[in-house]
Amino acid sequence: MNLLTSRKTAARITRKLVNQAVASFGARVAEHRATVIQPTAQVQAEDTTELFTPGDMPPLDDIMTAASAYFRAADQARTADRAKRAAKKILDRLPVGRYGAWEVSREASGRETANLDEIRKIFKAHNLGPVPMKPNAASIKVRKVTVATAPVEAELGELVTR
Repeated sequence: MNLLTSRKTAARITRKLVNQAVASFGARVAEHRATVIQPTAQVQAEDTTELFTPGDMPPLDDIMTAASAYFRAADQARTADRAKRAAKKILDRLPVGRYGAWEVSREASGRETANLDEIRKIFKAHNLGPVPMKPNAASIKVRKVTVATAPVEAELGELVTR
């Protein structure tokens, strides 16, 4: 406040600014809570997963616990995959045999994969057009988000300068 403003006027202006800031902050918190509970709208591939109905939704704490557990497990899986790839760089080049307490061998996999190159040749030879493909299933992505305080701080600064 400037020197020409009385203490009473300065106190009134300060109370008004604080009340506006509290109301604005309360509105932001309410808006954030509403967005936390409501799923975000995203364009997704057709998904046949059966989703919770609004009446069947688990408590927010259960959802947050599940998301945290999934996030940790996915992070551990990525760490394990990196470790496997690093070890595999050495093991893939070893001849079959025994190395100390470890035996390295190679076994044929029982899994089969369609040979798309051959299928394309057959389709092309019979003028059947492109090979029909179906999209992969949707993957769940879990990210930790934080509440942005910068907009609230900017709004408080704007209220103070008025």
